[in-house]
Amino acid sequence: MDPTRPGRFPSCPFRSLTGLDCPGCGSLRALHELVHAHVAAAADYNLLLVAFLPCAAVVWLRAVTSRSGRRGIPRWWGPRLALIVVVLWTVLRNLPVFGGVLAA
Repeated sequence: MDPTRPGRFPSCPFRSLTGLDCPGCGSLRALHELVHAHVAAAADYNLLLVAFLPCAAVVWLRAVTSRSGRRGIPRWWGPRLALIVVVLWTVLRNLPVFGGVLAA
């Protein structure tokens, strides 16, 4: 089903309450566009999701191939870094400076 058609899926509760886009707003539409190989359209709906998927694939591959050595950033930085990125993404996509370019 096409998530861009109204009435098919429930609206975002965060957006309904605050009027702001949450970090996940547009994710379903972005995934739909990625499945149909429309990367630019997917990035237009949720750029963070499009940027996150290759990173998640690399982390998954390292876990599957047992290449999770202690090089790189320390393990305790992962969740903190993810939280910082999500908070910054939420703030940036709701700033009026960009004219709604990052909005869902």
